[in-house]
This record gives sequence, C-alpha cells and structure tokens, in this order.
Amino acid sequence: MSMKATRDAYGEWLVETGKTNNDIVVVDADLAESTKTILFAKAYPDRFFDVGAAEQNLIVVAAGLSLGGKRAYASSFAYFLTARAWDQIRNIVAHDNLNVTLVASHGGFSAAADGASHLAFQDIALMRIIPNMRVVVPVDAEETKHALDAAIKLVGPLYMRLRRDKEPIQQKPYQFKLGRAETMKDGYDITLISCGPMIDTSLKAAALLKQHEIDAKVLNVHTIKPLDIQALVESAKATGAVITVEDHSIYGGLGGAVAEVLSQEYPVPIRILGVPDVFGSSSRNADSLLKEYGLTPDQLAATAEKIIEERK
Repeated sequence: MSMKATRDAYGEWLVETGKTNNDIVVVDADLAESTKTILFAKAYPDRFFDVGAAEQNLIVVAAGLSLGGKRAYASSFAYFLTARAWDQIRNIVAHDNLNVTLVASHGGFSAAADGASHLAFQDIALMRIIPNMRVVVPVDAEETKHALDAAIKLVGPLYMRLRRDKEPIQQKPYQFKLGRAETMKDGYDITLISCGPMIDTSLKAAALLKQHEIDAKVLNVHTIKPLDIQALVESAKATGAVITVEDHSIYGGLGGAVAEVLSQEYPVPIRILGVPDVFGSSSRNADSLLKEYGLTPDQLAATAEKIIEERK
C-alpha cells in the first residue's frame, strides 16, 4: 500500500491547478514549509503572500483577495488557523460567504511531536458551528485532491483538515462527491463511522472483528458539514448500532454531528470515541496518545464487541 501525506497532496494540487487558474492565490502564516504551500510560492511567487505568524491578518488578507476576485487559499496549522482567527473567519469570511478555502495542516494527533499547544482537538467543532462553512476531512492524499477539485467549484468558504504524516492510500470503491458519505466496507452487525486517518483504524478493527464473526460496516464521513443524513440513517437501520471514531474532541466533532442526526432521525445505541475533555499531553508520541484514549484498532474492536454483547 502506497503512503503519502495529505499536506503533500495539497501542495502538489496548488501547483498543478495554479498552472491553468490564474485566480488562485495562497496566503500563509510563516509555516509554508510545513503546510507545503512553499511549493506554490516557488512556482508562482507573485501569487503567494506570507503574512508572518499573524493568523488574524492571514484571514483578513485572504478575505481581501477574495473580494478582489481571487480564489484564496489560507493555510496554517489546524489549531492556529481555527482558534486564533475564529472571529475573522466567522465575521468576515463566513458572514460574507467569501471564496476562501481554509486548508489546515497538522490536524489531530499529527502534531503530537510539537507539544500540547499545537494539538488541534477542537477545530472541527469551531468550524462546524459557523453558518456558510463546509467542513471536510479527507481520508488520504488521493481524496485530498478530489476534495480540492470539488471545493474550487463552490461559492463560499470551506475548511479542510489535513495531516502531517504519511498515510496509506486507501482502496476506495467510489467517486468522491462533497457531502456524500461512502462505504469503505459493508457489514450488518455494527457501523464504524469515522473520517481522515481513523478510517484506517476502523478498517483494521473491522478485520479483527471479522475473526470473531462480527461483520462491521465502515463508513467514511469525509464531509462533516454538510452531513449525509440519508447515509447515516440507512447505516443505523442496517446495523442497529453505531460507533464514531475521530482524532478530535468527543464534543462537537464528528461524533456530536452524527449523534445530533440519529437522535432525531433514527435513534440507536451509539458510542462516541475520540479525545476526552482534556488538553493533549506535551511532546508525546501520537501512537501513545491513541492508545491512551482507546483509539487503536484492537481497542475499537473491543468496544464494538462490548456494544454488541450489551444488545443481546
């Protein structure tokens, strides 16, 4: 299985698309090497703007470029982009429905080595509650490019959460469509709903469950807003139980979004797995954090078995 970082795919997409679309401009906040916007900066220096470590200014500049008719891409680390500049994102970009695509690197556990201050466990929640904002977490580098292809056709803002590390390119039996959840593996005993890197975890957990004659469905909800309500309800009806898995706080993220839908449309037993109500530990290995929060494939499989046992 080939490996590639989603942030690398973003940098490549900017260069590829920038060849034929002169309206694309990129704004970064002193992290171009890390976000991979450096690739665009080298290819098209007259369309790249580095505002320094000033995220609020980053959003204001991107908004101004958008108002001038440009297609603006604003990038930084997920925590810095969403938390430090939330006011500007809400009151300027989203309120005026501007064509600004917010592409954040180092989402979730991928910033673990940089310490607790860099860990973005609340970014999806912060973006999801803003009107006019779409929220996308691609499963891999390949899907990142497809999501960017879809996003550039939209009117209005979108937040995309990417990661630092190389990740496996998943086998995907579907053509990407924004707002449509996709089945990575079918099953009838329980549904594992996840996004981004936790899809790989869910697929591995499903393989472990298969050894115990439990057939788990794995649903890729790459678009957290707008949610694919129909797919969520159909999965709940088919399996009767749901586990959501995410590298984000258990409050306000994918799990919260799914619970909001199913509680009103088709209530079933649901377990939300993710980061508890804590700040991330300083300078920890991502794998150790995943284990601490019960997010490894074997821990997920054990949780699924427990839910199924409780239903008997």
